[in-house]
Amino acid sequence: MKIFTTRHLLPIAAGVLCSMLTGGAQADATLAQNKGCLTCHHSERKVIGPAFKDVATRYQNDKDAAAMLAKKIKDGGKGAWGDAVMPPNPHVNDADSARLVAWILGQK
Repeated sequence: MKIFTTRHLLPIAAGVLCSMLTGGAQADATLAQNKGCLTCHHSERKVIGPAFKDVATRYQNDKDAAAMLAKKIKDGGKGAWGDAVMPPNPHVNDADSARLVAWILGQK
């Protein structure tokens, strides 16, 4: 029987952790695509609506941002980023909305 040492387990643990972290990021990008977010938004640049990284920057110190943005995803809004109107997205449930907001606020 072969015994694994810390030297053997560290690369395995690092690989699992990286897989988990990037898998979550990919899953949320896929969720954004599936829910129609990427029709008007992009991570890096303004399309119709603001870039997700710009949203993250604007709200980085706002403790109420997550709840406000989750509500905006569901109900829509206008005026926060110019004249563009964000349509309501009633097809996005509360859990997915919260997951999307966490992903958006994590953009750098």
